Amino acid sequence: MSKPKITIVDDDRDTRELLAEALGAEGFEVMSAANGLRLVASLELHRPHAILLDVNMSWINGFELCQAVKQNKQFRDIPIIFISGRGDPEDKRRGMEVGAADYFVKPLELDALVKRIRELISADVAKEP
Repeated sequence: MSKPKITIVDDDRDTRELLAEALGAEGFEVMSAANGLRLVASLELHRPHAILLDVNMSWINGFELCQAVKQNKQFRDIPIIFISGRGDPEDKRRGMEVGAADYFVKPLELDALVKRIRELISADVAKEP
């Protein structure tokens, strides 16, 4: 069985690298994108089982990007989990409103994040040949 694919979208390279290392150690295949444009460009080639998305980014913020992905028939079923330094209840509400499956606040509780990713993708991964 192939490894579940996760794409991390965050404009902070340190965050992307730390998360990629931690998730790689948990058995995930990890791709990274520095911004929404890079994510959109990579979705066709490397369709992930889940997307981890920061809220604060240049070009397009995470809320707008999540909404755009969810409006695309081809990708709307990919679960999106926000990972953000913004822990305001209003931000969490907005994240869920635009289609996110969950919202985690930095600093991340990695075990909880990994557990949630596995819950969200288990059916999808089981369907693969």
